[in-house]
Amino acid sequence: MTEVLPSYVQGSWWTPDSSAGALIVRDASTGAEITRVNSEGIDLAGALEYARTVGQASLGALTFHQRAVLLKQFALALTERKHELYALSARTGATKADSWVDIDGGIGVLFAYSGKGRRELPNSQMYVDGPIEPLSKDGTFLGRHVFTRLPGVAVQINAFNFPVWGSLEKFAPAFLAGMPTLVKPATPTGYLAEAFVRILVESGLLPEGSLQLVSGSVPTLFDELRLGDIVGFTGSASTANGLRSQTPTGVRFTAETDSINASVLGPDAIDGTPELDAYVRQLVTELTTKAGQKCTAIRRAIVPAASADAVIDAVRARLEAKVVIGDPRAEGVTMGPLVSLAQRDEVLRQVQVLQDAGGRIVVGSTDAPDVLLADGSTAAATDGAFVAPVLLRFDDADADAVHEVEAFGPVASLLAYSTSSEAATLVARGGGSLVTSVATHDPVFAAELMTGIAASNGRVLFLDRDDARSSTGHGSPMPGLVHGGPGRAGGGEELGGIRAVLHHMQRTAVQGSPDMLTALTGVWHAGAAARSDGVHPFRKSLAELHIGDRIASASREVSLDDIETFAHFTGDTFYAHMDEEAAAANPFFPGRVAHGYLLVSWAAGLFVDPEPGPVLANYGLENLRFITPVSPGDSIRVELTAKQITPRETDEYGEVRWDAVIRNQNYDTVATYDVLTLVEKERSAA
Repeated sequence: MTEVLPSYVQGSWWTPDSSAGALIVRDASTGAEITRVNSEGIDLAGALEYARTVGQASLGALTFHQRAVLLKQFALALTERKHELYALSARTGATKADSWVDIDGGIGVLFAYSGKGRRELPNSQMYVDGPIEPLSKDGTFLGRHVFTRLPGVAVQINAFNFPVWGSLEKFAPAFLAGMPTLVKPATPTGYLAEAFVRILVESGLLPEGSLQLVSGSVPTLFDELRLGDIVGFTGSASTANGLRSQTPTGVRFTAETDSINASVLGPDAIDGTPELDAYVRQLVTELTTKAGQKCTAIRRAIVPAASADAVIDAVRARLEAKVVIGDPRAEGVTMGPLVSLAQRDEVLRQVQVLQDAGGRIVVGSTDAPDVLLADGSTAAATDGAFVAPVLLRFDDADADAVHEVEAFGPVASLLAYSTSSEAATLVARGGGSLVTSVATHDPVFAAELMTGIAASNGRVLFLDRDDARSSTGHGSPMPGLVHGGPGRAGGGEELGGIRAVLHHMQRTAVQGSPDMLTALTGVWHAGAAARSDGVHPFRKSLAELHIGDRIASASREVSLDDIETFAHFTGDTFYAHMDEEAAAANPFFPGRVAHGYLLVSWAAGLFVDPEPGPVLANYGLENLRFITPVSPGDSIRVELTAKQITPRETDEYGEVRWDAVIRNQNYDTVATYDVLTLVEKERSAA
């Protein structure tokens, strides 16, 4: 590594002219100097403008699917060189298990968003949201919501505890949305963020301007922001409040901050139950993973009064049996140091605040622990930022400090409760949390507690004997679920699947005629022009098919024999199809009627072209609604219109969504639904 950690801005690596005034970053275990950080003289305005122009242009030329494919390629590039990241991660104080959460977890986010982007987004640059809103009786005026990418830059200010995952969890959805990113990592671990950015730059895969990195402080950054930019912050609640106040009007600011998360033990989870065992395992894991330096870590262990002593004893026993504190490079170490001596001193200061407020240390100590060194010897911690796990007990569960003060390290407090409503009140005292977990096998208690705590949490995990082995755990946000929380937790919703992508886009209500909305969205709308050129749409490859291509079938009469044959063949002898008197008494039917699935089956027979290719498969239908009953003697016909065409980037075929409408002899709508088919991109030679 260079003496001063470089930044990557405006398409090239940059270091200041002088290292004067640079901050020294040290190895968390040994205190040895790793690098120096200084951003004095960096052109932040130029970096932002580069993203808004060059980055926007390069990403704007790509569809959602093309960006999703690149995310997978980024993940593969990082996987190939992740051993380099693991070596650096150890210097932050992270064990191999900690590094796996950060590095492989971050790579996993890239894979996850790559898959979700190709499955859940169209292969286009606009996302159509929700159903059509009819705005006129005759169907000539419609409304629709669409998402388009924001024109600015996603500024991402990250915390020190997860320099890889914390960056990639923000970068992936922003990139998929088509928004360039400027990453500002925390100084103590910024060298690890610099390393993964360097790998991506050297891969040659990054679209120009799509990712920039600032190593060091950014004092004038907020002065340069404008409408269309986004700030995503992870860190302390106090810093978030300060930055939010600096954010210019029109710039979106979201925060995911530290919170006083809770874990509740149900009254049924007594000594000897799988739930108590799972609770203790999870509590110890959250105390020791990343040395407790996680925004999702358990800070308040809320347990029934009768179980308090059992929990304390079990936590102590598990820590003694499972936890080895030391340099992560030493074989057998399961918990490393805090990120820096300054962080160590801050954690110990906060522990003292908790003690002064009535907390009694019942497990562990604030004395410097003996640690396992890299050479295999054991010695008292001197140069490293080591703190032993600490569990405090508060006799007064209502003490303000335990619900307001966070020691951001291997520290938790135990509180006792008597009723489910009291437990819920204690959870809510945290002022808004990222996550609360509940260990119980009692669904009644779970339901009562959920009602009381859901509004105080971004995520709630229920842990019991059925999911203990498969659960990802209290402290593990997943890409498909919201990561964020109300109140003190920042009010943001990072991750959350496609929701996180749409956060980087603008939702706009669009009004117009069916033809206009079809042209704007690339999705055919009922009432828009359709064409039948004499060629069956199923004889067309994606290259030949057009939105609005239609087939209108011949009609087919439904007889009573048809209904009875279908009933006996399928076993569906529901009275509405078989009993005239009972069917006539039903308020929805005039008498015996045809099965809805008979009509859908016949519709397929009316519109399908039976010859091989280019349609490869029918893989489902969606949004099926039966509207008008069909009686014996009625006739049906079907109109099938190409509604949406989605080529797949990595396959020789794509998806075609067809608008299907079944009508009777009076042109009344009988049923509506979407048919999904897989179709060749080009007509095969055969």
